Amino acid sequence: MELSALKGKQILAVDDEPDVLEILKEELQDHGVVLDRASTFDVAMQKMSSLTYDLVILDIMGVQGFELLEFATVKKVPAVMLTAHALSPESLKRSIELGARAFLPKDQLGKLAPFLVDVLTLSYQSAWRAALTRLKGSFGRRFGPEWTKTEQEFWEKFEKDLEVNEATIIRS
Repeated sequence: MELSALKGKQILAVDDEPDVLEILKEELQDHGVVLDRASTFDVAMQKMSSLTYDLVILDIMGVQGFELLEFATVKKVPAVMLTAHALSPESLKRSIELGARAFLPKDQLGKLAPFLVDVLTLSYQSAWRAALTRLKGSFGRRFGPEWTKTEQEFWEKFEKDLEVNEATIIRS
């Protein structure tokens, strides 16, 4: 995985917790990312309406992340959902349904850069496959080994939709 794919990328991070925004800055500063930050829904909407981003990172709670996701999807800006308090199978499913490109628990922030490279360089299916492969063990420990059973039809269809023979690179 080539982390140089992040160099020069315009990314907006939206979170109501200043310490999380600082961690995001620290995680991305050595990769040449141009990071813009917002701590409220209104500021995020203003920035997303008037500026162009290669990707947005959206907290779910505290900043109306799902509404921001809907807006990002309409603008065709790849969105990564980031959460601690809304970490649940339901939030993951809703993120997928609303068009997120990936979903990252805040306790995985140390893996942010390679995660974002996948979102920026792989097809939708390949990026989700990589994300779920990385996080499946974590989800299983947190949600229980049969966490997909409550929405079994959705998860089986989603898994089938993600089937690809190899990672599809869309750009580098």
